[in-house]
Amino acid sequence: MKLRTLSVICLLAVLAIAVPMLAQQKSAAPAASADPLTGTWAGDWGPNAGDRNEVNVDLKWDGKALTGTVHSINYKRDDVTISKGTYTAATNKVHLEADAKNPRGGQNVHYVIDGTLAGKTMSGSWNHDASKGDFKLTKK
Repeated sequence: MKLRTLSVICLLAVLAIAVPMLAQQKSAAPAASADPLTGTWAGDWGPNAGDRNEVNVDLKWDGKALTGTVHSINYKRDDVTISKGTYTAATNKVHLEADAKNPRGGQNVHYVIDGTLAGKTMSGSWNHDASKGDFKLTKK
């Protein structure tokens, strides 16, 4: 009789620990899937198919603001902080702005980037001054 009582107590203790853990995992899952932007993205940008620049982009979406940093694969280029970022979930549109120093002249360049999110891919266009081109990123 004592062994049976001990077994029931152990089973109840295991359930008392496991049930809240499972409930917590289920409640965390929708929040993670609701944020399609946060993470590291890899890809390239450029003015044409023959002139491409590889980048990794770290993005963070807090539900209101989109922030991040662009890391160039080219060691001669500094990291660029995104100064303004928005995401419109209804249309999957991303808008980013960033300022960077031109490596050829040192003057400040203001980039405007507009893209569309499709699953784990983001693509679109960028421009600064009279220069423009396209980009494509894939979430790692």
